[in-house]
Amino acid sequence: MIILLSNDDGYLAEGINILASHLKEIAEVIIFAPKENHSGSSSALSLHAELQIEKIAKNIYCVNGTPADTVYLGLSGFLSKEPDMVISGINHGANLGEDVLYSGTVAAAIEGRALGLPSIAVSSIMKNTDSYEVAGKITTQIVKKLSDHPLPSDTILNINVPDKSHRELNGIAATRLGTRHLSQPVIMKSNKNNIYNYKIGPPGEGKDAGPGTDFYAIADNSVSITPIQIDMTNHKILSDMELWLTE
Repeated sequence: MIILLSNDDGYLAEGINILASHLKEIAEVIIFAPKENHSGSSSALSLHAELQIEKIAKNIYCVNGTPADTVYLGLSGFLSKEPDMVISGINHGANLGEDVLYSGTVAAAIEGRALGLPSIAVSSIMKNTDSYEVAGKITTQIVKKLSDHPLPSDTILNINVPDKSHRELNGIAATRLGTRHLSQPVIMKSNKNNIYNYKIGPPGEGKDAGPGTDFYAIADNSVSITPIQIDMTNHKILSDMELWLTE
């Protein structure tokens, strides 16, 4: 098996390199990741810029673009070997609920799935070496299971790992996305010469965070694995729309 490994924190980030060390136990790993941190970039593609791929070492490449750029380039014929799977992470921080809409980590996995490969996004709730090691072990376990339980062609796995040692984990839970309260207000940094500088406020706490959600699993010290889809159509209201549009 050949795994294309990307992220949104950059190819030098601790999370991606720890994950690579674990995945190498079961697969050939090709790191194809952004040169710089692109957290929060979602699925942006650099349509109006020239992208540069730099070979750092054997099976390690960086791109001066977004996470989605890296996966797009990595799966578009540049590599002499065709990957079998895309994994994105380990992200330095959670990707719960609506976070998946903004996350460059999840976007890299979505790009892999859109280009026809089974894909996984992995995030660690806390930003430390021990947590990344646990997330690396969990991800390797899940990849092994997928050989007998392949993903549907429209599905990405979004994995979040709590800040616990492996023996302290309360199992692995299949979850749905919860929701957050509204983000905290934007923070005004300065106002000078009619130029207003703001910083986006921190994300809100869990709102829909009851049993079955990714928020609940993390609070219960369980690994959360959420199957997410690319199709954003609200199929429930299509029939009603067809009726009132023809009135």
